[in-house]
Amino acid sequence: MAKLIDGKAVSQKVKDEVRAEIESKGLKVGLAVVIVGNNQASRVYVNNKKKACEVCGIQSFEYALPEETTEKELLDLVDTLNNDPKVNGILVQLPLPKQINEENVIARISPIKDVDAFHAVNVGKIMIGNYSFLPCTPAGVMELIHSTGTDVTGKECVVIGRSNIVGKPMAMLLLHENATVTICHSRTKDLAAVCRRADILVSAVGKADFVTADMVKDGAIVIDVGMNRNAENKLCGDVKFDEVEPKASYITPVPGGVGPMTIAMLMKNTLAAKYLQS
Repeated sequence: MAKLIDGKAVSQKVKDEVRAEIESKGLKVGLAVVIVGNNQASRVYVNNKKKACEVCGIQSFEYALPEETTEKELLDLVDTLNNDPKVNGILVQLPLPKQINEENVIARISPIKDVDAFHAVNVGKIMIGNYSFLPCTPAGVMELIHSTGTDVTGKECVVIGRSNIVGKPMAMLLLHENATVTICHSRTKDLAAVCRRADILVSAVGKADFVTADMVKDGAIVIDVGMNRNAENKLCGDVKFDEVEPKASYITPVPGGVGPMTIAMLMKNTLAAKYLQS
């Protein structure tokens, strides 16, 4: 029977630490969040980020732009925020409407204000291990693994998914802690056999109930990054929880696992950005 890794409790600890540091040093820290259009999921995320800013003592600046905003208008706003000393972090909520090229927008954000760590400069720094910011979700996963008391060194780790936002940086962070890392994807042969080697299995594929018991080694730590809806429209992860949980030593629930960590690490990155700009 696995122990649950409580993402809410770990994320609260991170946010408490950020707030304590801001208060003890009398810092003024600001995060600008830009949302374009009426995507409901994006609106929920933005609201959650504003609440987290409040908890941490970070000033939140929201820019809600209409669906028909042009790429030039958004890039002009990013330029303004890059030059605003009150704004330490800039986050443009994805996805963006189809008339706007996401890559151009990410490239325009100053690397020292890129608290999502999506800019090519920050991605390159993660590769070589000399980084200012870590992508929020993979960084949050590392915090959850550490919360179990596990030393990653020498562990066999498997990451399912190779996205730029989660899969690839997740593999790099595990590698930086001396794990032996395998990245799996849609072309991986005999996926179940590869996954069964994992002491730590991280799934980030975005498919409900994708990871089943036959893919999990007894005693593995299972981290579920997925956020999906099942046939009953109920929130669930990539992992078939009821089936996998008896085999794992530790497992993250969905919701309440990785999700809260992403926003907590965003707060930590915004504080780090403040120091970079001081």
